[in-house]
Amino acid sequence: MELHTVDKGIIIGYIAIVILMGWFLSKRASRNLESYFLGGKSLPWWIIGISHGASGFDITGTMWFVMMLFTYGVKAAWIPLIWPLFDRVFRQVYLGPWIRRSNVLTGAEWMRTRFGYGLGGDLSHISVVIYALIATVGFLSYAFQGIGKFAEVFFPWNLEWGPFASSDVYAIIILIITTAYLLLGGWYSVVLTDVVQFVLLTVASIFIAAVAMYRVSPDMLSKAVPEGWNNLFFGWKMDLDWSGLIDQLNQKIVKDGYSLFGIVIMMMFFKGLLVSMAGPTPGYGIQHVLSTRSPREAALENWWMSVVQLFPRFLMITGIAMLGLVFFSPNVQEILARGDKVDFEQILPLVIRDFVPAGLVGILMAGLLAAFMSTFDSTVNAGAAYIVNDIYKSYIRKDAPVRRYVWMSYLCSVLLVVVAIIVGMNVKSIHSITNWITFALYGGYVAPNILKWHWWRFNGYGFAAGMIGGVIASMIPLAIWPDMNRMYILPFSLAASTIASVTVCLLTPPEEDAILCDFYRTVRPWGVWTPVLEQLRQIAPGIEKNKNLPWDAFNVAVGIIWQITLMVIPICLVIREYRTMCGAIIVLVVTSVIMKFTWYDNLGPGEMYVSDDS
Repeated sequence: MELHTVDKGIIIGYIAIVILMGWFLSKRASRNLESYFLGGKSLPWWIIGISHGASGFDITGTMWFVMMLFTYGVKAAWIPLIWPLFDRVFRQVYLGPWIRRSNVLTGAEWMRTRFGYGLGGDLSHISVVIYALIATVGFLSYAFQGIGKFAEVFFPWNLEWGPFASSDVYAIIILIITTAYLLLGGWYSVVLTDVVQFVLLTVASIFIAAVAMYRVSPDMLSKAVPEGWNNLFFGWKMDLDWSGLIDQLNQKIVKDGYSLFGIVIMMMFFKGLLVSMAGPTPGYGIQHVLSTRSPREAALENWWMSVVQLFPRFLMITGIAMLGLVFFSPNVQEILARGDKVDFEQILPLVIRDFVPAGLVGILMAGLLAAFMSTFDSTVNAGAAYIVNDIYKSYIRKDAPVRRYVWMSYLCSVLLVVVAIIVGMNVKSIHSITNWITFALYGGYVAPNILKWHWWRFNGYGFAAGMIGGVIASMIPLAIWPDMNRMYILPFSLAASTIASVTVCLLTPPEEDAILCDFYRTVRPWGVWTPVLEQLRQIAPGIEKNKNLPWDAFNVAVGIIWQITLMVIPICLVIREYRTMCGAIIVLVVTSVIMKFTWYDNLGPGEMYVSDDS
């Protein structure tokens, strides 16, 4: 495809702006590690919420969601439970403030708040660093896959070189550009360029939804999809038959493992509850929480993230899926007749290439590049923070000059990108790595991270055993059965992690009383903490037990329903399924009013935990 001059100008202008912003922010970012990795904890919650939302609006995930909506119809609104997207509701209701009260730099450093500085604390700290780096490389290689497939469709040059496919070369070039502005500006660059990127993404989303609604009538869509495609609700089975339309999608549904859709969604929801209770994984999610100015703002940041990300993102996803169904689907049969393989993950770039006018293509491509960059820069920044703060500073050079730490941050960012490229080149598909991250890897994370919040007896030894055992358990089945469905690994890794956590914990002594008392007094979790509370009352008689569990559980349930409507409304708007949309709007209003009184009005005070030099 030959891009129009206007489109080229928009894309080049966007890239120039983000690099200049990184250069402009470089001096402020290089003050110290807190400035480089958390922006000095000085940015307001709504700015961080926009950044967090833009970081979750990744191009690879958008390509995957387009493919899922294309295949499964409106029922695909339930599939985001796979991540789960509702983990931010848990952070909004109670986990965000709990995490922020620690006032640390990374999720690994947070382990010191819970397990101290003894051997158990060291083991828990190291296990989180290992998990964080594995997850970081996994997410970066996931992003690498998506941006390569996207760029190859639009740019006309065949850049295949040696072992590098053309898509790999395009991905590497874009990664170099993104890394350049990240190195310059650190977290300031991540957050403020994310705001620019969010504006582009929102404009692009509205444009693509408008084009789809203009080009595709309800009658055209109904002829392109099977019966039941536009139904939100479902039974035990999928009950979508693509025969006579795109027969290969019936095979895809079976291969994805979604034929028994009701069971799959129940499994996703159960897994999502466990993952969400465990708290954010050590990556850019927890870095956004830690960079807020107070526990109250940590809660508001996660609420705002859901609002700013989901509605515009699903406008874009639905618009592209609609255009693909009506205009791309006939080409599928032609491609298959030639004996070529159809890659449904490329629906997004092919639809933009063929059905979006000049000028708008440039805005959309800049917006989607922004989606990639906002996820990639946050992930690299978080990964480098773990290496520099939690390995180099903690165990190698505790008293190095500030400038040395900043330069190490540059080096570690580059190394992470190189490793991600190597791994990304060996990943078969976006769907395979999505399932590995969300089912296999997360399964080993759940047990130790739930226990650390809610059971006083749990110690650093048990935490480390559960984390390491869970990660190993997630990899063993794939080594034996490489083609195994990743969803089936979850019970195996979850069971192995739980057994390792509890067994090792009970065979080793509990943490010191002073550590447990300080943690409970600072974080104030609910759960099995009675022995610690009784001991703490001897020195602080006025301290009260956290009795918010019933209200927190109620607000989480309401919040999940509220969040689902933020996806259903834009989907139904674009496909003109107005009855379902009106029902979703009513539910959105009712749940918003409930949360106003049961959640927002009861947020704690906005005490500020800000860096001294911010």
